[in-house]
Amino acid sequence: MAEAKLAEKPVAAAGAEVLTVKDLQAWYGESHILHGINFNVRAGEVVTLLGRNGAGKTTTLKSVMGIIGKRTGSVRFDGQEIIRTSSDRIARMGIADEINAKATIVEQGFTAERLVSGEADLAVQQISELKQVEGIEVIGPVPHDLQTPAVFSAGRMVDAKQAAAADRLLRFLASSEVVPVLRQSGLEP
Repeated sequence: MAEAKLAEKPVAAAGAEVLTVKDLQAWYGESHILHGINFNVRAGEVVTLLGRNGAGKTTTLKSVMGIIGKRTGSVRFDGQEIIRTSSDRIARMGIADEINAKATIVEQGFTAERLVSGEADLAVQQISELKQVEGIEVIGPVPHDLQTPAVFSAGRMVDAKQAAAADRLLRFLASSEVVPVLRQSGLEP
């Protein structure tokens, strides 16, 4: 199928809508990861994607840039629909350059370390990880509507040498006794 002719690196007037994302859906294989993402970005505007690890921030950016295999919805860049455009063509349009110029991806470690080093003014990360970096002031949680709870499960080997101790620890972690400890650490049980 031939791609529509797209302008290379369009330039938008100040305040003009540059990127419009509507009902963006994305899949990794059979797993439906993004469910109806919507946002707009105007020329000169900075937009922040907030969320816990695994909430879909990176998948959203990859979907906008066309590097997710299956995606549906609408992604318009400078008025042009690009949902079916190849990732290399999207890159030539300048979207990746704009995103990468303003973003720092922390592959490993704590984003809060970027605050201490002076590389960033704000870090968004799970509170348990923010509190591990000395000198960080936690200024509050992200608004409740933007939070996506993490659900943890535990597992152990059937023939574990200390199966009884592991089972006791799991029962303790699931008990009301652990609530004050979690709250003292800045976590909300």
